[in-house]
Amino acid sequence: MEKTSTSVWNNCLQIIKDNIPTQSFKTWFEPIKALRLEGNILTIQVPSLFFYEWLEEHYVGLLRKTVKKQLGEDGRLEYNIVVEKSSNSTPFTTNMPSNGNGAEGKNQSMPMPVSLNKDIKNPFVIPGLKKLQVDPQLNANYSFETFIEGDCNRLARSAGYAVAGKPGGTSFNPLMIYGGVGLGKTHLAQAIGNEVKRTLPDKLVLYVSCEKFTQQFVDALKNNNINDFVNFYQAMDVLIMDDVHNFAGKEKTQDIFFHIFNHLHQAGKQLIITSDKAPKDLSGLEERLLSRFKWGLSADLQIPDLETRMAILNKKMYTDGIELPSEVIEYVAHNIDNNVRELEGAMISLLAQSTLNKKEIDLNLAKSMLKNFIKNSSKEISMEYIQKLVCEYFEVPIEMVKSKTRKREIVQARQISMYLSKSHTKTSLKSIGAFFGGRDHSTVIYACQTVEDLIDTDKKFKAYVADIQKKLKMS
Repeated sequence: MEKTSTSVWNNCLQIIKDNIPTQSFKTWFEPIKALRLEGNILTIQVPSLFFYEWLEEHYVGLLRKTVKKQLGEDGRLEYNIVVEKSSNSTPFTTNMPSNGNGAEGKNQSMPMPVSLNKDIKNPFVIPGLKKLQVDPQLNANYSFETFIEGDCNRLARSAGYAVAGKPGGTSFNPLMIYGGVGLGKTHLAQAIGNEVKRTLPDKLVLYVSCEKFTQQFVDALKNNNINDFVNFYQAMDVLIMDDVHNFAGKEKTQDIFFHIFNHLHQAGKQLIITSDKAPKDLSGLEERLLSRFKWGLSADLQIPDLETRMAILNKKMYTDGIELPSEVIEYVAHNIDNNVRELEGAMISLLAQSTLNKKEIDLNLAKSMLKNFIKNSSKEISMEYIQKLVCEYFEVPIEMVKSKTRKREIVQARQISMYLSKSHTKTSLKSIGAFFGGRDHSTVIYACQTVEDLIDTDKKFKAYVADIQKKLKMS
């Protein structure tokens, strides 16, 4: 009996069906059509480029064995990929050979064009429009103007501004912004998106959280419209993915994002991702995805210093048209040093209490109203506050503590500040040394030992330290 493309492919399917789960077979093999058989080359038609990449990555070994079993050792498989230009047009195709290696096959394939005239079903699309229109899901209040710059975020902000000016055209692709909770990752990422929309309004920009992306992917699987889901995301010019650390353990979601990431990056589109940790510290994510996160620039956001925290509060007060005494702002900035979100939350709480009780805000009211908030929020006293308290106690200029001077009173204030920073904060010795004038950790160790020795041998010195510690506890 003469072999045909259909008979050869059906024989392949029988073997494949016995070697993979039923659901996988239905999802990835039933939609395939046999097109033609020319000599020892079997050509099959698959619904999309993503479909092709998935097969080559997950089932290439099984496909190679089954095809060779039917067509001999020289048997080869080629793909015919369908990409719909519009809902009414006939599909056009392109042939892709199977390389026998998933990774190589993926890298050698050229990304297929995605039509912006197709009505793609996606919750972000504005319905009723033939041309793809996307609600970027951006908060207009998140801008570069409202993002206060300081030493804690200068690199990330500068890189973000460069990306916003030339999305996809800098070496910062992807731009990964990472840092702890409430330090401004989402603000900065959305500020980039808002700036792109302001200067390049025709660009398709989309902000999406990892959780929403995952839920959309699950819905697409349930509704059997994976192609629409992938095509939609591959059409973006700027994709902002928030909290990628939440991809941990979600293998299928990671896989779909991996393909979308590859397509956008190869097409020169901009990717911006945020995370609570640096790529090297993320767990539960596939190595191939982590390696791509490292392609561009990883910039961290750190806890803002006292001056930056005060600037943030002053900016917020100015924006809201509110004036507060400088000592109130300084008090809040000193005591709320975990993150920007809690800092602003403390100020909002203070304003609310003032309005409800019809009292003018002064330092006493601030201390009274924020006592419980500060106790719960501030897990540790800041080095800035310790330094300020010590300098005020000994009546020495703050800037002198970080200088190179060896004057006795300055050295004493510096050593006590280091000792208290080690005792009352969770900061590393290296960070303490860097804070107090760029000194190394051995200097901090020596300072702490000196203070402990003096406490044991000098009653007057011991009283100084005890007095300052008492003030720290009362603050």
